[in-house]
Amino acid sequence: MGRTREWGVTKPSGAEGPSLEGGTKAGSLSLNSQSWTPGRWAASLILAGSLKRAPRVVPPLSAQVPCAPPAAMSSCSRVALVTGANKGLGFSIARELCRQFSGDVVLTARDAARGQAAVQQLQAEGLSPRFHQLDIADLQSIRALRDFLRREYGGLNVLVNNAGIAFKIDDPTPFDIQAEMTLKTNFFGTRNVCTELLPIIKPHGRVVNVSSLLSSKALENCSEDLQEKFRNETLTEEDLVDLMKKFVEDTKNEVHEREGWPSSAYGVSKLGVTVLSRILARRLDEKRKADRILLNACCPGWVKTDLAGDYGSRTVEEGAETPVYLALLPPDATEPQGQLVRDKVVQNW
Repeated sequence: MGRTREWGVTKPSGAEGPSLEGGTKAGSLSLNSQSWTPGRWAASLILAGSLKRAPRVVPPLSAQVPCAPPAAMSSCSRVALVTGANKGLGFSIARELCRQFSGDVVLTARDAARGQAAVQQLQAEGLSPRFHQLDIADLQSIRALRDFLRREYGGLNVLVNNAGIAFKIDDPTPFDIQAEMTLKTNFFGTRNVCTELLPIIKPHGRVVNVSSLLSSKALENCSEDLQEKFRNETLTEEDLVDLMKKFVEDTKNEVHEREGWPSSAYGVSKLGVTVLSRILARRLDEKRKADRILLNACCPGWVKTDLAGDYGSRTVEEGAETPVYLALLPPDATEPQGQLVRDKVVQNW
């Protein structure tokens, strides 16, 4: 896959754990079924040219002033929400939105205590985030958040889907279990959040789905038949769901490699997120064109987190730059839309 415009790397995020480009750790990171060390994997990415940083094209953001701290009922009509934001990349994204977004910022986490601790840390820095519990693997939790946003704000202006999980490289959990758990959160959980929250996104809203360099690597390592299906512009959401379910079933039957799948549950889950972003953006253009809602996937880069350790080449602050950039695209922007973005530059898919 050539590059004309670009993107970055993701961590697994969620309520509690590190992540490569946007998520939480489940206990292990499954990059493939072989025994890879972080150093070997990072080296392979470097050799493949995956970590090469693209030239930055950074249009200026308009000056924005945050709202005052919310009372029982928010006085701000605008709201941005970040999932999996109690630590790591999600926390950094929430911090930057608190500084730059003209409205309230809602930080979510699966674990309420950790989420509240993150809010207190930002308050100590003079910022004023709000907190709401969210487990993206729990549909009722997602709907409770949706109802809160409707009640408090009448909808949502900015959604950053950062929550996710990854298994560590040396985790002994059988690969089929890793595949099922990883896709349940990273793909199906993210899809459920979009299903419930996209209908309440306000005009000129922005949606950012944190993906990963590994989504691109996973696509490259798929069979030609699967690559053709994922790249098909007429692929429907239902078709994509069927493909993700098939991957999980194929791992259970120990035939996933024969069926053309790569041995990276995390990579396949983020491949699903990237393709889902294209499908949902296309649907927004068809059904809500006048609202000028922009929805994109992004790669923050190989970010230094608890999981990546010193192998990460970027700080979480650097990793947050592209997600925040996409979240704050000006109201008159018409692109990017449905793209995969790294370093604020669109990537060829």
